[in-house]
Amino acid sequence: MKKRTEIAHILRGSIAFEQPVTVMGWVRSFRNSQFIALNDGSTLATLQVVVNPETTDATTLKRLTIGAAVCFEGILVASEGKGQTMEVIAQTVEIYGDCDPSTFPLQAKNRPSLEYLREIAHLRFRTNTFGAVFRLRHAIAFAIHKFFNDKGFFYIHAPIITASDAEGAGEMFKVTTLDLKNTPRTEGSDEVDFSKDFFARPTNLTVSGQLEAELAALALGKVYTFGPTFRAENSNTSRHLAEFWMIEPEVAFADLTDNMDLAEQMLKYCIDYCFIHCREDIEYLATRLADEDKQKPQAERAEMGLIEKLEFVVKNDFERVDYTAAVDILVNSAHHKKGKFKFPVSWGTDLQSEHERYLVEKHFKKPVILINYPKDIKAFYMRQNDDGKTVAAMDILFPGIGEIVGGSQREERLEKLVARMEQMHIPTEEMYWFLDTRRYGSCPHAGYGLGFERLVMFISGMTNIRDVIPFPRFPGSAEF
Repeated sequence: MKKRTEIAHILRGSIAFEQPVTVMGWVRSFRNSQFIALNDGSTLATLQVVVNPETTDATTLKRLTIGAAVCFEGILVASEGKGQTMEVIAQTVEIYGDCDPSTFPLQAKNRPSLEYLREIAHLRFRTNTFGAVFRLRHAIAFAIHKFFNDKGFFYIHAPIITASDAEGAGEMFKVTTLDLKNTPRTEGSDEVDFSKDFFARPTNLTVSGQLEAELAALALGKVYTFGPTFRAENSNTSRHLAEFWMIEPEVAFADLTDNMDLAEQMLKYCIDYCFIHCREDIEYLATRLADEDKQKPQAERAEMGLIEKLEFVVKNDFERVDYTAAVDILVNSAHHKKGKFKFPVSWGTDLQSEHERYLVEKHFKKPVILINYPKDIKAFYMRQNDDGKTVAAMDILFPGIGEIVGGSQREERLEKLVARMEQMHIPTEEMYWFLDTRRYGSCPHAGYGLGFERLVMFISGMTNIRDVIPFPRFPGSAEF
């Protein structure tokens, strides 16, 4: 195979003019039987390649259709035309893969809707929008690994198949090798005999790597997981997936304040990293979002553009607010008194996205970290506060999206943890391994969970979570 030079490398000015280059990619447009816009995925931009229609075989020219995979060898020169500073004068043309324009679903003159592109998710990578989204997704993932690595964290691979339910919600995908047409039953019962199953017990796909991360943190000090998680929640919304990725750091000898500091630093770092390395993609997506917003009624338009929203997070210190104080703000707000909230709000309720966004966008006008939630709406592992009513939990709220991070200081006191688990009907016998960390050398520790797709949505400006993961899994859909 010939050695190619990526278009991103050429456009950065790394190659001198009048030098020979070999470029490969897919045709985005071909005009006047002479000018080709070539894209190879390394960048949003295209490189203009000029072919000579008089010296190029007529059959080859007809095959230079949108979507065709092509190799050009030629000379890089300064461009005299408008719209580009450089171009390649092609000397040879080789077509690797034809693309029939009569059946190809992506045509340059038509801008397909996001809904249509979800139906052809195997081809949507080829559009500017999804090329930008998935370059951003890569950059954010890399930034997360770099952030934790530079801070001395260790990357832990939590199990995907597990026998525990970290959230206690019960919405889990079961894993089995049993014959569903002839399932073994326990003697004298209709219950499935899982002793005959592969793992000799009921198992599921994980909903979180947190509990396993705690085990590692209480020996290694600072760890994080970054892997797929699964929820069998029958939610057909723009914010839910059945398969998604989670980042879950856990830190020993840390309290809630340390946890908030770490999460704020990580979020700002990721956005800064994308501004530095993916500015072109962000600007393209910002323009796309602004154009989309213009089609909406005035009342439904976003108050901030994408770049303004990202800078809003980076440039502001996150406001740290007690849950009780936040509820008072909401209850006493003119918004509440005029009945503009769709959902009721009172102490003890889990705040909805509209309440969270009001606090961020209307009241504090900066990102918000809510802390000390009522224990009855939070998980069993969160540290109980001295008031007996709340736990040392935190949620980070962003503009336009609401909650993006959820975490807590963990309950390190064995007797408190056992009592809470029994109260919530979580079997302590099966969780002996988790309780052992509190029996032997327990210490204060804290951590949080960040839904990766939520962060990609926020940074890319995409409004449907199915558009920020390559192959979305949701009720009724598991294609590709």
